[in-house]
Amino acid sequence: MPPIQSTFRALADPTRRDILVMLRDRDLTIAEVAENFDMTRAAVKKHLTVLSDGGLITIRTSGRQRINTLNPAGIATVMDWLTFFDVFWDDRLTKLKSEIEKDTP
Repeated sequence: MPPIQSTFRALADPTRRDILVMLRDRDLTIAEVAENFDMTRAAVKKHLTVLSDGGLITIRTSGRQRINTLNPAGIATVMDWLTFFDVFWDDRLTKLKSEIEKDTP
């Protein structure tokens, strides 16, 4: 799956977006993330794997623990994609405004 698709897939789920907000403040283990949700550790681990696959977090091993860290560069892919359309629509709307103003007496 291309990176942008993996990133959007990761962002599509509200639980994963909540996890990203939690990781904004500090790195967390799977257990620490799981404490905030009414689901099993295995389910939380699956969410973390999807976030990792999407490039939004990194996971490192420290002894027996897996530490999850927010990867701000992962959002850059999404921002680049959205910026293209932002520029596209700004250009189109500017051209439309010019055309409308031409016809106004």
